[in-house]
Amino acid sequence: MTEPLLSVAKLSVNFNKNQPVVDDISFFIYPGETFALVGESGSGKSITALSVLRLLPNNAHLEATSISLQGENLLKLSELGLCKIRGRRIGLIFQDPMSSLNPVMTIGDQVAEAIQQHYSLSKSETQQRILELLQQVELPESKQRIKDFPHQLSGGQRQRVMIAIALAGKPDLLIADEPTTSLDVTIQAQILTLLKNIQQQTSMALWLISHDLALVSTIADRVAVMQHGKIVETAHSAELFSKAQHPYTQKLLNALPSMQSCLEHCAEEQSTLLQVNDFHCYYPIHKGLFKRIVGYVRAVDGVSFAIQKGKTLALVGESGCGKTTLGKSLLNLIPSTSGSVKIDGVALDGLKGEQLRKQRANMQIVFQDPFSSMNPRMLVGDIISEGINALHPDVNAVERKERVQQLLQHVGLPEDAALRYPHEFSGGQRQRICIARALAVRPKLIVCDEPTSALDVSVQAQIIRLLKDLQKEQGISYLFITHDLAVVAEIADDVAVMYQGKIIEQGSVEQVLFKPQHAYTKKLISAVPVLKYNNDSQKKTGIVL
Repeated sequence: MTEPLLSVAKLSVNFNKNQPVVDDISFFIYPGETFALVGESGSGKSITALSVLRLLPNNAHLEATSISLQGENLLKLSELGLCKIRGRRIGLIFQDPMSSLNPVMTIGDQVAEAIQQHYSLSKSETQQRILELLQQVELPESKQRIKDFPHQLSGGQRQRVMIAIALAGKPDLLIADEPTTSLDVTIQAQILTLLKNIQQQTSMALWLISHDLALVSTIADRVAVMQHGKIVETAHSAELFSKAQHPYTQKLLNALPSMQSCLEHCAEEQSTLLQVNDFHCYYPIHKGLFKRIVGYVRAVDGVSFAIQKGKTLALVGESGCGKTTLGKSLLNLIPSTSGSVKIDGVALDGLKGEQLRKQRANMQIVFQDPFSSMNPRMLVGDIISEGINALHPDVNAVERKERVQQLLQHVGLPEDAALRYPHEFSGGQRQRICIARALAVRPKLIVCDEPTSALDVSVQAQIIRLLKDLQKEQGISYLFITHDLAVVAEIADDVAVMYQGKIIEQGSVEQVLFKPQHAYTKKLISAVPVLKYNNDSQKKTGIVL
């Protein structure tokens, strides 16, 4: 029988001697296999990976019988000895490439740094190796991209650079921590195909950390399910997804959004709340010594659509197609170039000052990243009441406080949340705070910009349920910007598909998802990984595209 490449026995980790975040777990990974560690956010998945490489913060306390790499106990190695393991024998792809890459170094220099850590190559040999790695990860125009900085690349391209850095040492084991979170469906499929191809070429083992069960079902050989720091179930992929034994695994599978759920939507027509006609948003391209305008990026190029009262329009498409730009420019958060926007019959074109301020109460936004969209130095109660202060100055302090408490209760948070700071909450709880902030001024329309893209399936289901309940109770309309087609099926009444700044197809959710007309829409839907049960007619997906 083949010996494990990595073997972890009785690993526990706690911070400041509190409750363990990783609690007495054991597992192994064989050479050449794909092993997936899945579970909700906060279950201890990433801490487990960092423990293997001993990259934990100073206040972490690690205990384990052994962490063995091909028979060598990593716990007995010095820091210098571990440096020869990190990157060389075990590579690591971090979850967020933008925060992991150095913003002031070119991608070529960052790949070179990883190469030079483990190999003594000449300058020309290093440059050749950089190019080989960037070509291996299929970065477009690799030779020209070497001198680019991270901010000049798209999310998918940055993730490819992270993979190139992780592969620089030719590792035996590659740890991929949420490598496709927040990537759209087609880029996600490309990254997964790339990882599998590299794995076949090099025979390395792949340790995938994810909360995306549908994605895991398409790529993993074995799966371990983690809850509250413990591994509650381990099985081969086909066995786990067809005959899950543990109640927690069954709960995760049941929380997956269903593509069939759109068939339950009510088709009753309502009057129009938001009407957008021939909307444009262009960015000038400056070049040369005098920064003359040589062209325009047509981020939003002649878009028209309508949203009915109490209904949800999902805006879907790849990253960079203009979805977020459209959402922000509708709210005048960024300037538009031309076009007509009416909300409840009132034209927003050319409104300024007090007139625009009055209309802002009708249109609010929930941003993709709740943590960065809140002031970390403000209490949650002050964050929620800020909009009331600005748009409803006639409301007194007592009424504001009562309103904040009602909103917290409405979104399922305790009253004492008002006296805490954003960093004290989980990702799902922070998203609830942002929803409460948007509701504070009693809007008619909320733009939801990828509000569930980085959340695990159970929290995602809670947020979707919350948004639907609020819509039913208060008649709010949503412009729901996403690339997760399963979430679209759960929440949307109508769908508009965006590609390169244009809406190429729109209609009811059932029509677009099950009878797509445009080739690009068909491509998006075909790229969605589907989790199949014993009953093939019941299909669910948990993708984060």
